[in-house]
Amino acid sequence: MAQMPPLEQIYKILDYEFKEVSLIRTALTHSSYANETKSSIPFNERMEFLGDSVLGLAVSDYLYKTYPDYSEGVLSKIRAGVVSEQSLAKKASEIKLGDYLRLGKGEEHAGARIRPSILADAMEAVIGATYLDSSLETAKIFVLKLMIPAIESFIAGEGIKDFKTNLQELLQSISTLEIGYRIINESGPDHDKWFTAAVYHGETPMGKGQGKSKKEAEQQAAQDALDRLDKN
Repeated sequence: MAQMPPLEQIYKILDYEFKEVSLIRTALTHSSYANETKSSIPFNERMEFLGDSVLGLAVSDYLYKTYPDYSEGVLSKIRAGVVSEQSLAKKASEIKLGDYLRLGKGEEHAGARIRPSILADAMEAVIGATYLDSSLETAKIFVLKLMIPAIESFIAGEGIKDFKTNLQELLQSISTLEIGYRIINESGPDHDKWFTAAVYHGETPMGKGQGKSKKEAEQQAAQDALDRLDKN
């Protein structure tokens, strides 16, 4: 299990220094780490639950006050996009939050440090930890510093494109060959399935990915293909 980088680095990235260090440590601890250490180390699932509520309230409050002419339906759509797993994972990736996660060996080897669901959960947990360490008002300010760029992106109608969409647009700009995904392997018991997907451009394999759902595996395969194309 990888050693967590110095907390001073994450304080600088988040622009927030925790008074109670145990809170940020818990927020960055995945259940797999606690399970593998076979100890009573707290992990971030409960903080994730709390952070989800703080996030929703902060974004709702900001949208309500900043865009008085928008209807409830429009506000709801913007909020849903901003607080989505994809949006949170994108922000977590931008600030390299995955580098600071404490993961079990199995999850580490399975690429959990860059998995969108893990990153989004950790982002929510960090928000929950900030609330517990300070106050609701401070946590709302913290959330908005992180998420206003995403809000403005959705307001501008840009949204956030997923890896599959990005790959499709890139390949279709240079070729008329069909892009397809295949599940090439399934492993694990029914309650803890792992899927491996491959993406093909015509009959040419472009990338592979794994996930706990077929959709997640396909997204990871598309990201792998994009990374490979970027290096060529």
